[in-house]
Amino acid sequence: MAMTFTLAPEPEDAARETGRLLFAGPVTFVKGVVAMSGLPPADRLEVCFAGRSNVGKSSLINALTGRKTLARASNTPGRTQEINYFALGEERYLVDLPGYGFAEAPVAIVAKWQALLKQYLSGRATLRRAFVLIDARHGVKAVDEEILTLLDRSAVTFQVVLTKVDKINRSERAAVIEQVKGALVKHPAAYPEIVVTSSEKGEGIETLRALIATLE
Repeated sequence: MAMTFTLAPEPEDAARETGRLLFAGPVTFVKGVVAMSGLPPADRLEVCFAGRSNVGKSSLINALTGRKTLARASNTPGRTQEINYFALGEERYLVDLPGYGFAEAPVAIVAKWQALLKQYLSGRATLRRAFVLIDARHGVKAVDEEILTLLDRSAVTFQVVLTKVDKINRSERAAVIEQVKGALVKHPAAYPEIVVTSSEKGEGIETLRALIATLE
């Protein structure tokens, strides 16, 4: 039976507060990693953020943490070439993966990133969920399908987060949500709830905080 996809509901009060407290606490940049040997100890649960270049990943991380410059936004696609680790207190790691797609980098470097990404996704036992960011103006594109398929093969549960929903109108929003739902049906690792966000307007931020804070 095909899975049914819905929009993530508003968090209950307890989960909302747990999320608020987690992100209101200390959030620190730990390190940028370029090889599996550089990963920090797997001593806590972690979530990762994946998204094609310029999807708004840095802006979303900054909105979640309430810190404007924690994750550096870059106008040059593919500038983030490392797996960046952020500690949410002592409880969680938030992991920012390199942007994929049209990266302005030599082919050999892109291949190296992709190999590292595959190793990380399939080899990190403490990784609980990947949040895949999809630009609401474009929906799921062919370049996104590559990472979704990689997550399927790595048996990593992933959840789609639509970004920049403030940039489209209500009918466009409804259409892109349906397009994303249709694309996700083909992916067995997809979590059945889609999170709709706007880093500028704050929409969906509390929901995403609560999800990250209450994963077990």
